[in-house]
This record gives sequence, structure tokens and C-alpha cells, in this order.
Amino acid sequence: MNSVSVSSEILELLNGANVMMQPSVPQLVEKVLNRKEGILSEAGAVCAETGKYTGRSPKDKFIVEEPSTKDKIDWGSVNRPISKDAFDHLYNKVVDYLKQKDELFVFKGYAGADKKHRLPIQVVNEYAWQNLFAHQLFIRPTEEELESHQAEFTILSAPDFKADPEVDGTNSETFIIVSFERRIVLIGGTEYAGEIKKSIFSIMNYLLPESDILSMHCSANVGFEGDVALFFGLSGTGKTTLSADPHRRLIGDDEHGWSPNGVFNIEGGCYAKCIGLSREKEPQIYDAIRFGSVLENVVLDPDSRIPNYDDNTLTENTRVAYPIQNIDNIVTPSIAGHPNTIIFLTADAFGVLPPISKLTKEQAMYHFLSGYTSKLAGTERGVTSPEATFSTCFGSPFLPLPATRYAEMLGKKIDEHNVQVYLVNTGWTGGEYGVGNRIKLAYTRSMVQSALLGELESTETIKDEIFGLEIPLHVPGVPDEVLQPVKTWEDDKAYEQKAKELAAKFNENFKKFNNVAVEIEKLGGPIS
Repeated sequence: MNSVSVSSEILELLNGANVMMQPSVPQLVEKVLNRKEGILSEAGAVCAETGKYTGRSPKDKFIVEEPSTKDKIDWGSVNRPISKDAFDHLYNKVVDYLKQKDELFVFKGYAGADKKHRLPIQVVNEYAWQNLFAHQLFIRPTEEELESHQAEFTILSAPDFKADPEVDGTNSETFIIVSFERRIVLIGGTEYAGEIKKSIFSIMNYLLPESDILSMHCSANVGFEGDVALFFGLSGTGKTTLSADPHRRLIGDDEHGWSPNGVFNIEGGCYAKCIGLSREKEPQIYDAIRFGSVLENVVLDPDSRIPNYDDNTLTENTRVAYPIQNIDNIVTPSIAGHPNTIIFLTADAFGVLPPISKLTKEQAMYHFLSGYTSKLAGTERGVTSPEATFSTCFGSPFLPLPATRYAEMLGKKIDEHNVQVYLVNTGWTGGEYGVGNRIKLAYTRSMVQSALLGELESTETIKDEIFGLEIPLHVPGVPDEVLQPVKTWEDDKAYEQKAKELAAKFNENFKKFNNVAVEIEKLGGPIS
């Protein structure tokens, strides 16, 4: 990354008498308790509530329209422009607001485990618990690194500062604004700490491709023989569960870069969902929650302080942040070689996609751009039957550049490194949601293991007549009939109708992509 000078306003802010620079975990925990920002769980984790906002606010996120970036950003409903004047006006107000606070907390660290490509950052918080969050989520510098640390991006987080939309040009009291020229992120009006994490990810999604590095919203692990696997998938597809493998070491669980040298974790921690968490289902996450971890919107028993992970009173989106070192089976540092295998995960509630299928490069690019999974009936108001949902590159809210830029980089790297790509459906079989059954986790684990071991590279396949996918006829540990969805349905015609319905949704969604090579659309998608 290039060296960038910090503005005089921020230097003045950081030199204020109210600033606590690089506080330790114990110091921050003490501050949280003294300031009554949160309480401790039985295991010693800080538990904070985020009030009105318990998730991201996509309609309140902006990028400053600036000369050097104006023609690069994929402007639209995800990347909303705001003027430089509006940013400067709000920036000065936020800086003045933070100067008046009794205490400020500053974390200096990095995004990117590969030292050749890391981004030095600093996070300025008015809440001690949010500074603890930043400390656990990003890469912490050594004492020697801290001495020479020069931040190239600064986050100013002021949750209690509310914008005036009529004056400040925002949509509401809440704002998340990135200026790539000023190298500043402004966050205000929301206490949800995930905005801090995802702002840096969005920045890396802009900067890394400029250095020919593919930024990815995926988990990654490595086998003891050095073979690397990537797992892409939206919420509910099993990404965390399947990448946490006792026979493989975790590189990272959410954000990665793929450079000419291999894969590296962008973060230094994990930000895991907690709803329904148990030691039986997710032992690694459960046991990682200890002193210094940060629980968001998790309900504690008032006396024992034991978390009730099934309680969704505050939100379904309960979260925990902890350093990756709290996981036993990890790679240190979080760097590995080039991927051997890529797994795209989907939870198809229509019950028509194969449990596992081999993808060509074109199909991989098509499904990467599609980013398909299903919303289930009852999970959102008004959703009475399964709905197809598509998130470009499995991370559309965080992509400043055109989606095709990321897909083209993926296709190039698949070719360069002869990567095997598989689409794995962890959803339904024998009928759609409400009729069929969810594919057994044991079967999915067997299929993923066979893919990672290379057992499916030369196995006999059959082509799906609607989606054009190559389905293995045999996978160790999985009944043959499970592998072909049509064989699990009682009514072949009902299966065909539902499959064509989903194929049409894929085709309709793909129309939004401009300048996509013809072979990607023709060879990658459902058979017309």
C-alpha cells in the first residue's frame, strides 16, 4: 500500500488530552464497565447492546464522488454518491464533536495478514467497547511495528452523533461515508459495530484489485499437506460449519485476498453469528468466547450472566467478535498458498439443485456473479414461500468496483492455478422447503471431503438437463440416489416445473450484468 499523510485535523484530534492511545484489552474492559457501556458474561466476554440498529444500514452508506475514483466506482443502489462538500461539512462536525468527548479510544493496526499487501489503519472510537471490537477484529501490531505505524486509512466512529439529513445530505441520522481521496471513513448515528468491520472490507475490495489481488468474501482453510480450500456462501449456507474442519487448519472465516503468492486473511479476528449457538453444533466458536471477546445483543441471564444464545429478543443478528487466536486449529500467520479447491455453497429451498456438482471455469464465473441462495418462509415478514436471493460475488454490499472485475479475476486465477470448483447445495432434497427434507450434514461433509481430497476430479458424471451442471454419479458415504435431485422427488414433472422456475430466476437476475463475455452467460448458466 502507498504511504499517505494524515490530515492536520486528525493529528490534532489524536493529540488531544482525552485520547487513550492503543489501550490493552484489560484497560478497555475496565473502561466498558466503568462507563456502563456493557456487562460481563460468565466467561468474561463484554456484552453490549446496539440499540435501534442491530445490523448494517445499507441505505445510509455512501462513497464520496471524487475525481480520482469517480469513473471507477460502480455507482448505484449499493454505492451511493455523496458530494465532496457534503463530506467535508460532516467531517468537520464529527471531528469537532469527538474533540469535546471526555474520552476517546484509538486502535492502530492492519488489514491484511500478508505484510506485502497490508493496509495500516487506525480506528477512533467514542465507545470503549467498539474500540475493543476493532482490537479483536483487525490485525494487532507488535510493539516494534507500532513504533513505525503510519495509518493509511482512518475510521472516525461517533455513534451518538446524529446527522441532520436536510443539512448534511444524508438519508437519515445514520451515515457510513468513505472518502478514498481523504482516506477517511465517517460512521455516525449507529452503534452497530459491524459497520466498522465492513467499511474496511469495502476499502480493501477497492484497493486490492488495483494491485492485481482478488478480494473475496469467503472462509479459507488448509490441509496438513498444504492444500488450500475456499468456501463462498451467504448466511445460512453452512460456510462456518464446513470450513471449521478438525482435519484442516483455519486461515480465516470471512475475508481474504488472493495475491500472486497465494491466499491471506484480511482480518485478525472472527465476527460470528450467535443465534442458536451451542458447543455441540459449533464447538470452536462456543469455546472461543472468553475474556476480551465482544458479544453484541446477546441476552444474558441477569444473575448467572450465562448467555442465552437462543433468545432473539433484541435481534436474530446476535454476534460475537474474538481474535482468531482463540481458535485452536489455525495457520499462523494467516497466509497460505494458492487454492486447490473452491466450494460455492447454496441452501436451495426449491430442492432442485444437485447436492454437489463440478463447475467449469465459465460456470464458476456465472455462479460467482449470481451468488444464489434462498430466503425461507417465516424468516422475514411477508415471505410465505421460498424466495430466490442473489448477492453478487457472495458479497454485493461491499463491492465498490463493477462485479465483472472480480469475476474476471477469479476466472483468470482458476485458469492459472488449475483450481477445481464445486457447487454444493446444503438445502433441500425430495421437494421444496416444507415438503422435502434438508440434505443431511453428514452427506454434505462427505461430499466436501471427497472434493478436497481430489476424489471427484476423475469420477463419472451425468449432466443436469436444466442447469447444465456435471453431477458425480458416486461419492463415498453418500447414497447414489441423493446425488441426482430428480430421483429424490416423487413426481418428476413437479421437479421439472420447479427446476425451470429457479432456472428462469437465474436468467432474469443475470440480465443486470453488462459487458459479460457471451460464453459466461451461455456456457455458465442454465440450459436454455
